[in-house]
Amino acid sequence: MDKSFKNYAFRTGTGLLVFLLLGTIPDLVLAQATSPFMTGATALQTNILAWLTPIAIILVMVLGAMAMANRISWGWCIAAILGIAISFGAPQIVTWVRGMFGV
Repeated sequence: MDKSFKNYAFRTGTGLLVFLLLGTIPDLVLAQATSPFMTGATALQTNILAWLTPIAIILVMVLGAMAMANRISWGWCIAAILGIAISFGAPQIVTWVRGMFGV
């Protein structure tokens, strides 16, 4: 065989081996632990929950005061309970929906 053919076969085989090794280690191929979008979305979620906690507490206090004054509708209570449950349960709801669709 020709020496240049052996050199070409060696380079091709080496390149193929490196490609297969890198393909079997996704962490090294991707070289990124988390996406910038997920980092920003997590920070936004944390910020919204930090704002939402005192607002929900004040809402419950207002509903209690309105109930003491007998000036409340049951629709407001149910809406407040559902809103608080959805707001604080949003991460679990999203995980559940993503699991239903296999995402």
